[in-house]
Amino acid sequence: MQEPAFVKRNKPRWEEFETSITDKSANPDRLAELFIQVTDDLSFAQTQYPNSRAAQYLNALAGKVHRAIYRNKKEEKNRFILFWKIEVPQAIYHARRQLLYALVIFLAANAIGAVSTAYDNTFVRLILGDGYVNMTQENIAHGNPTQVYSSGSEMNMFIMITLNNIAVSFKIFVFGLFASLGTGLYLFYNGLMVGTFVMFFYQQHQLAQAFPVIMLHGTIELSSIVIAAGAGFVMGNSLLFPGTYTRLESFKAGAKRGLKMVMGLVPFFVLAGFIESFITRYAFMHWSLKTLVIGLSAILLLYYFVIYPLQLNRHGRI
Repeated sequence: MQEPAFVKRNKPRWEEFETSITDKSANPDRLAELFIQVTDDLSFAQTQYPNSRAAQYLNALAGKVHRAIYRNKKEEKNRFILFWKIEVPQAIYHARRQLLYALVIFLAANAIGAVSTAYDNTFVRLILGDGYVNMTQENIAHGNPTQVYSSGSEMNMFIMITLNNIAVSFKIFVFGLFASLGTGLYLFYNGLMVGTFVMFFYQQHQLAQAFPVIMLHGTIELSSIVIAAGAGFVMGNSLLFPGTYTRLESFKAGAKRGLKMVMGLVPFFVLAGFIESFITRYAFMHWSLKTLVIGLSAILLLYYFVIYPLQLNRHGRI
């Protein structure tokens, strides 16, 4: 590669580096990442174009980045708090387009599942399985359509459900390795199941009783699955669209952002597991209590994943 082509290809990235150096609110971890990239470019320039202006410029730029790292990088007394307070909302904010894609796919799959169930009597058994359908019909006959949530001990359910939900979220995220296609298909299947599930209860004339009970924990659980899918799209798209970075550099950055999003969901899955194990079993509680639990869950999700990231951006923290 000729020197002018090398400069033209990487100049936008170098300009980004210089902007980050002068930005006092720049993330120290981001500066460290930029330093690695600059030194890689510097090594290439010194090998291919020794004593050139590009090599001299990059040498000076690397020195600036190095000094900025050690001037600004302060050890956080409580990195755990910083992760939930800043890093997760930052990752959520920058992934808002991928999160929108995930939500659209999930809702479209809901609609397809509901319509398919409405027009094909065999579809519900194909998606949910004969065992689940038969069990639910028996529960309906006994007057409690959501009796499945009251079987077993609370603590055992809590552990099993929480671990399963976390495993599902990580699976959706990891499927992003397949160029986002794996994440999209797995999310679509989960959305299809939800739509089928809802229509099945509607056909059984039990939706008014069952839906609020399911949404006690489903408000957090289903929203978290969509967010996990958004994280998978972040990682998958970093492979598909590396931009000015190498594919490996882009993938590393995308995987890191996506992983932060999935890790940020863990407390919410714990909370959803707790609600499903200890609260959802009381299917015939007063409607006001159901409304309270669902409403508080929705407010918590809306604030942390929508309002708070926007506030951070407005105050220059993102």
